[in-house]
Amino acid sequence: MITPPRPLAAVCLLLLLVPGCLGTPQYNNGFYYHDISNGHGNKEIFYDGVQLHVESQQPLVSAIRGSSVTLPCHFRYEPELSAPRRTRIKWSWLPASDRHDDSDPDTVPNLIRETEVMVAMGNRHRSYGGFRGRVRLRRSAPGDMSLVIRELQLNDTGRYRCEVIDGVEDESVTVDLEMRGVVFPYYSQHGRYHYNFLGAQAACEEQDATLASFEQLFTAWEEGLDWCNAGWLADGTVQYPITTPRAGCGGVALSPGLRSYGQRHRLLHRYDAFCFSASLKGTVYFLIHPSNLTFSEAQQACRSDGGQMATVGQIYAGWRLMGLDRCDAGWLADGSVRYPIIKARAHCGTEEPGVRSFGFPAHNKKFGVYCYRLT
Repeated sequence: MITPPRPLAAVCLLLLLVPGCLGTPQYNNGFYYHDISNGHGNKEIFYDGVQLHVESQQPLVSAIRGSSVTLPCHFRYEPELSAPRRTRIKWSWLPASDRHDDSDPDTVPNLIRETEVMVAMGNRHRSYGGFRGRVRLRRSAPGDMSLVIRELQLNDTGRYRCEVIDGVEDESVTVDLEMRGVVFPYYSQHGRYHYNFLGAQAACEEQDATLASFEQLFTAWEEGLDWCNAGWLADGTVQYPITTPRAGCGGVALSPGLRSYGQRHRLLHRYDAFCFSASLKGTVYFLIHPSNLTFSEAQQACRSDGGQMATVGQIYAGWRLMGLDRCDAGWLADGSVRYPIIKARAHCGTEEPGVRSFGFPAHNKKFGVYCYRLT
């Protein structure tokens, strides 16, 4: 049987529907580019000779908790367009705890991936999750898509991606947001090396803090933090900072630095925690009281003064960021007794500034108390 010839129009239509037909390159975004000869051999694709550029003048931004911050992002075309294109802007976020990639599901389960913060097109925009109602685009000039975040929270730290999509091209840039604050080691009242990763996260949150990132612990080490007990970090690694090498802390032969156990199993392995606390909305203070107090009496005294017992994170933030200096031991909300020293002096511990600790005394013992009150 002889098949009758197809009409010419049908043959042309069939050729157009076959991927790669007639040598036309096909791309995942669904657009066909018939002329890519004006690229530079670096997998660049130009549309009508116009290239999209997305830039940030400040790839690292530092901020204070509770404040507002702007993450810079601008886009432009080269050469400039004669008529504007319709663009879609997407900001997404990768938490500091997930910046270190690891493919082992036994040591790093359920990693958080980039999540959307805001999407905008024209005058329409939508924000998501914990960022809802706290973010907007600055739009101070043509091409300005900088993200403004207000009422910064501790867990806002991480890497932000500004992505510009115009239907023809898709380019992005990242900006890291870090919080200014203080890193402190924390261990359970039941003893050292008590927390798995989830327990360490919860312990820091109870102290008005978060697990410290590697970068935060490294900065604390550069500023003199020396601690010979290993603790969890936000990326699931276990490390500790040493400024003075000694036996039992990696040995005297090793140089000063961060000692690392690498990634550990987040459920099975147990260590202490390194927490990070930022500036406070309120005030930490030593309560002047006629006599020392048991733990329960201290709780009631802070409530009667219009506040609550301070957490460990709050007293560290008060010491480091607000100049709190008091040579009086006082109860804190976790049942520990501590006091903050900026200027070393007789009868106030060692010659180094810091937050001194008496550990976790029995609750019927009597001390002063540190309270926290919103201002």
